[in-house]
Amino acid sequence: MANAQHLQRRSAHSPLAPAPARFIIGRDRRGSWIVQDRQGLVGGLFRNEAAALHFAAEECNHNPADICLAPEGAILDLDGFTLAPSNLH
Repeated sequence: MANAQHLQRRSAHSPLAPAPARFIIGRDRRGSWIVQDRQGLVGGLFRNEAAALHFAAEECNHNPADICLAPEGAILDLDGFTLAPSNLH
């Protein structure tokens, strides 16, 4: 399973990475943990960092290159995530 110690804090489009990370993990304005899929297909709000990391790891078959932590101080939100009956779980 991916964990925060093995993830770099970088942009989802970091020039150091061979391909952009699929998932960004960070916090919203209230301090909750968010996972954002850069394609807008999946994501969510999580109680803690471990739950967010677990979700992202499962979604990308435990490939750490597909997960990055948002830069320190960045605030994420779910405004771009459209809720539809097919993606409510």
